[in-house]
Amino acid sequence: MRYLSWILRLLLFVLLFGFALKNSDPVSVRFYLGSQWDASLALVVLVFFGIGAAAGVIACFAYIYRQRREILQLRKELRVRPVLPEDVH
Repeated sequence: MRYLSWILRLLLFVLLFGFALKNSDPVSVRFYLGSQWDASLALVVLVFFGIGAAAGVIACFAYIYRQRREILQLRKELRVRPVLPEDVH
C-alpha cells in the first residue's frame, strides 16, 4: 500500500510538472489602480489556487469555533445535570 501511495504521488507530480512546463507563457495580471504583475501562467494559477485554499481554510475556522463552543456548553450541561433513575437503562 505504501508503494502504491508513492507511485500515485509521483504520477501527480509528473502531471503537474508537465502542466507547468506546457503553460510557461508569460501573462499579465492587472490589478486596480494600474498595478500589474507579469509571471508565467503556471505560477499565476498556483498562487491563486493557494490563495483560494487558504481562504477556504480561514472560512472554516468560524464553523469549527462555533462547534467547539457548543461542545463545551454541552459538556457543562452534562456535568451539572443530575442523573435520574429513569435515565439509566
